[in-house]
Amino acid sequence: MNINPISFILAVVFIYPIIKGFLFKFSSQGLKGDIKELEGNIAFIISLFLGIYFSKKIFIEHDTEFYNKIYDIIPLNFKVYLDNNTLVYYVVVIPVMILVINRLIILIFELFNHITFYPVVDLMGKFLENKSSIFKRVSGAVFQLPKAIGYVLFITFILNILSMFNIINKYNVYLEESKLYNRLCKEVVIPVTNSKLAKQLPNILDNSFKVVIKEAEPQELNSNFVEKIGNRKVIVYYNGVTLDEAVKSNEIIDRFAKEITKNSQTTNEKAKVLYNWIGSNIDYDYEKAERVLNNDLSVKSGAIPTFQTRKGICFDYASLYIAMARANGLKARIITGEGFNGVSWVSHAWNQVYISEEGKWINVDPTFYKGGNYFNSRRFDLDHRNSKIAGEW
Repeated sequence: MNINPISFILAVVFIYPIIKGFLFKFSSQGLKGDIKELEGNIAFIISLFLGIYFSKKIFIEHDTEFYNKIYDIIPLNFKVYLDNNTLVYYVVVIPVMILVINRLIILIFELFNHITFYPVVDLMGKFLENKSSIFKRVSGAVFQLPKAIGYVLFITFILNILSMFNIINKYNVYLEESKLYNRLCKEVVIPVTNSKLAKQLPNILDNSFKVVIKEAEPQELNSNFVEKIGNRKVIVYYNGVTLDEAVKSNEIIDRFAKEITKNSQTTNEKAKVLYNWIGSNIDYDYEKAERVLNNDLSVKSGAIPTFQTRKGICFDYASLYIAMARANGLKARIITGEGFNGVSWVSHAWNQVYISEEGKWINVDPTFYKGGNYFNSRRFDLDHRNSKIAGEW
């Protein structure tokens, strides 16, 4: 029987303080030390995510008047430098924010504990003074439960933060496969971080498209969807269809795409209208995602079935965006890579669209629409990576 190392670590972290409490019995001084240690862990967890939350709000999103005012105070040179050096955001800005918040929280905890918990602990010590050894051991184990829970949450938060950096691919696989870690992330980490993206993302996102490469048949060699890999001529299938088949449109889609953008004057406005419509009107197809995960590629993929059913998975969202963009004369791409879903990095597909007025390509992710602004957003690089152009039209 294979034991997931992440689940094993979390289980050991939980059990260790309880066993220790049982072996060493209850003591008021020991419990005070445990409370102090626990408050340090809790302070770190709170400061960790408040630091990330506020640094994102101030430096990345600054989407309200309050955060805009704070952002305006920051020197322009530093803002430009930060835009061009994303790593500085992780290794300088966030740690400094966390440190400041952590010091404030610990100070508040210390004042609170001296008024509340410490006097209660002294009373408990006097109460248990003449009790039997086994009673003290059981009490010691019971009073370690908050510490055990605190340890587990602390480690879970650390694992979640490390997963954003994806130190090694195997580590990410272990996180995906750990049911205990995933449960804790969804029940505790995501609510604490108040991540709109993670709350709104589909429960099933990993491998929501399957890529199959087949040798091109002689009659297919002249097709425009034949690719060359080394000396081989191949056709790449995404969820059982080629890219050209996936982005194929029809008169109904073309007419509708033009209708909803008729009041848009610029390329950017048209691209934004299409992003908003697809993101708000297409629902994630959980059943299809499950079937694709189980290698059932008989399901229909692409722009037309997605528009007709108003359901799809990330590859379908991206395909429909291409079809509607082409109807409006916009140049667009399908991008494949990975997205961070609040728990781990998973396979994902999104778009890029060319803004002719500005002469540049911008990122657009209609699948992530319900999780926040993913139209040319500065936050894009924080939860998208390993991008590769699958196709351009």
